[in-house]
Amino acid sequence: MAETALDNAVVGAGLLAGSANVIMQLSRAPVGYGVLESKVDSGNLFRHPAKRTRTTLTYLAVATMGTDAERAAYRQGVNRAHAQVHSTDASPVAYNAFDTDLQLWVAACLYKGFEDVYLAFVGGEPAEFYRDAAKLGTTLQVHPEMWPADREAFEEYWAAGLAGVGVDDTVRGYLTDLVDLRFLPPVLATLGRPFHRFVTTGFLPQRFRDEMRLPWTTADQRRFDTLLAGLGRVVRVLPAPVRRFPFNLCLWDLRRRLRTGRPLV
Repeated sequence: MAETALDNAVVGAGLLAGSANVIMQLSRAPVGYGVLESKVDSGNLFRHPAKRTRTTLTYLAVATMGTDAERAAYRQGVNRAHAQVHSTDASPVAYNAFDTDLQLWVAACLYKGFEDVYLAFVGGEPAEFYRDAAKLGTTLQVHPEMWPADREAFEEYWAAGLAGVGVDDTVRGYLTDLVDLRFLPPVLATLGRPFHRFVTTGFLPQRFRDEMRLPWTTADQRRFDTLLAGLGRVVRVLPAPVRRFPFNLCLWDLRRRLRTGRPLV
């Protein structure tokens, strides 16, 4: 399978921005409550952190580097889980995991994450892979024509989308537990928390920092910029397979599961 421009935007170091991207996605209330109230136990990060992480990384791997057939197979697996994710009369907001507008918002957040990581660690022109990034949404139910036509149109969509962002105390509590690594054993969470909180806050646009009540100073920004510059110098000289790890490993695992008939999600 020939490489695409989007393949080259896949950088394993981008996992540092993972929690920031989750915050961006869940800052839209229907997405946030869809995750908080989900009945899919196997997708609960705080109960099954390894499985949830594998599922998320595999989705990104197959969306960006997989074949059309692999994306179709993974869509079926995700759809079976998403069929259980919908609001009830007791839910504070209405939501449905098959809502294409919400899926487009999630895909837009994923794209922003890819772009930020690409610019920080690789460099170049995001327009090279922008159109191909529609797969971040069309791998599920987002229709191709829903993806903003070009980078300028995306900025208009993103600016309008920010108007729908709002994090209440319930969702903020969940996301704060994510930032503080409370899904890990206490010792690991305590050791990793300061760095994880720092990089997560650094990758968040200011609007989301404000919603999460995460302080950020000019000195913090200088430290963050220095960190990204140092990591970027390393990432740019790595061989492509190393640079893409663990996404390439997740794609290998998906193909193994397809061959052996094991569950994909």
